[in-house]
Amino acid sequence: MFEANKIQQKPAPVKQAQMSKKEVQKIATKSKGLLEAEKVYREGVVSVRDIIAPAALQVESRLLRLNNLYIRTLFVMTYPRYVSVGWFAPIINESVVLDIAMFVYPMDIPMVLKQLRNKVGTMQAQIMSDHEKGAPRDPIAEIALQDIESLRDSLSQGNEKFFQFGLYVTIYAKTEDELELATDRIENLLGTQLIYSRKALFQTEQGFNSTLPLGNDELMISTNMNSSPIASSFPFISSELTSDQGILYGINRHNNSLILFDRFSLQNANAVVFATSGAGKSYAIKLEVLRSLMLGSDVIIIDPENEYEHLSEAVGGSYISVSLNSESKLNPFDLPRGIGGDSKPEDILRSAVITLKGLIRLMIGDVTNVEDSLLDRALIETYAKKDITASSDLSNIEPPLMSDLEEILLSMEGGEDMALRIKKYTEGTFSGLFNSPTNIKLNNQLVIFSIRDLEDELRPIAMYVIMNYIWNMIRSEMKKRILVVDEAWIMMRYEDSAKFMYALVKRCRKYYLGITTITQDVNDFLTSPYGAAIVTNSSLQLLLKQSPASINLIQKTFMLTDGEKYLLLESGLGEGIFFAGSKHAAIKVQASYAEHQIITSDPKQLLEIEDAKKEFEEAMLEGET
Repeated sequence: MFEANKIQQKPAPVKQAQMSKKEVQKIATKSKGLLEAEKVYREGVVSVRDIIAPAALQVESRLLRLNNLYIRTLFVMTYPRYVSVGWFAPIINESVVLDIAMFVYPMDIPMVLKQLRNKVGTMQAQIMSDHEKGAPRDPIAEIALQDIESLRDSLSQGNEKFFQFGLYVTIYAKTEDELELATDRIENLLGTQLIYSRKALFQTEQGFNSTLPLGNDELMISTNMNSSPIASSFPFISSELTSDQGILYGINRHNNSLILFDRFSLQNANAVVFATSGAGKSYAIKLEVLRSLMLGSDVIIIDPENEYEHLSEAVGGSYISVSLNSESKLNPFDLPRGIGGDSKPEDILRSAVITLKGLIRLMIGDVTNVEDSLLDRALIETYAKKDITASSDLSNIEPPLMSDLEEILLSMEGGEDMALRIKKYTEGTFSGLFNSPTNIKLNNQLVIFSIRDLEDELRPIAMYVIMNYIWNMIRSEMKKRILVVDEAWIMMRYEDSAKFMYALVKRCRKYYLGITTITQDVNDFLTSPYGAAIVTNSSLQLLLKQSPASINLIQKTFMLTDGEKYLLLESGLGEGIFFAGSKHAAIKVQASYAEHQIITSDPKQLLEIEDAKKEFEEAMLEGET
């Protein structure tokens, strides 16, 4: 019985084990579900992805609908031969909600050079083949060949790198009509710069994803470019030239902001202006002069063509005509009282002798070394004849005249020839200009010297004498002043006058003076070593429309990009590039109506103003009678 019972009881534990395994699996499954539920509970009801994810996204062939917004992506596919610096800034400044993505993929330079070499061979073969067949030359192919050769040189020298560049713009709008208008505006802004874009049709989702801040380029539409044009695409350029103090020079064409600047806040207050005839350089400077007068600056102008006479009449300035028959006289032998580092009489006298030697060489031509030594001694004796020596009190002196120098040279052995050449300035045709005591005083806020009625031969000499007189006055009394030298290329034609001009530009800062040099003959000015040095010592530079003959020299001197070069060639009246220290921006000179009536140089408008003035005067006379 015992054995039988034992055998009968054995299956029972096996059955219990099988049931326990199922129960364990069931319990494990239930526990796993509880753990996941607890995990979800611990994370919170709403995750970050739930917060940032849109409520709805509808993908269509032409656009996307994201919640209540309509979205479209544009990609740039074609660029012109040259692009200007900051060409993308107008897109950034447009009042449209945009997402912008730029993808730059570097390329293997040896591979690019190999491909360019093959391309050059193909193009040269085609050009030669067309030439042998007698076909007309293809200028487009020739220019393309020159561009490829230039790019090969830059890549080989390491001056440039080569990339594939993808640019995508995603536009957001509240309605479909607004999206279409915004798309047209962006495409038109790009099209005005010959940059053509396309809509991402049937790839709207990929375009949208490509402009998300994830760095994923799902469109993969790029253009081959070297470093310079890619750098010019950088949108976040610093072209703001607005300060709290100063005058309004014009409108910033990059972003329509105001160019407000104080030239005396820079390391020096000098300025240079280069432009072709009729580009608006005198208009821009007259506008600066008018606004500087309002802020209390004294202004002195050397006017070769009577362009500033109307401005002088309008503001009550002094207009001094310098000519052979003029009553206004300037004595080249005048001396300043001296301030600052030039306060010692011996320093002032030595400086005056050096300046006069340059003037005499300009008047009589080249002199030999012997004559130069004689001239130096003769000038010192000329001053000594009037009791002016290194120990004299310069506040009470009577300066000598040109005739006194002639007498001294005649009395010196070897000085007869120079005395004979000087004679025409003392007794001859030109005696009325440089052989009389000074009878003018600069006691007005605006003083203009006109040299229009002088012969071309005398203009450089007269400008030299006038600038020397102005310099003496500036050294005698320190005030905030601006000296404008129009048609400065006249001074650059002769070494002595160019050297004198350069010396003034270098030294004027410590006398609170800013010199503005204006010229239309860029080649004469910049090819002179002193002209290039004047540019270097001028913190303000204004470049208006340039001629094709001088643009390459301008580009080299001011280190302009090709885009800036073409901007100057295509600029309209009063448009150009304004440099202030290390900053520069495209400028449009803008005057109010009242200012325009005062500073205009248009002959037609000047005649209209004169007629209106005469009518007003006649009406006043009739009213009095």
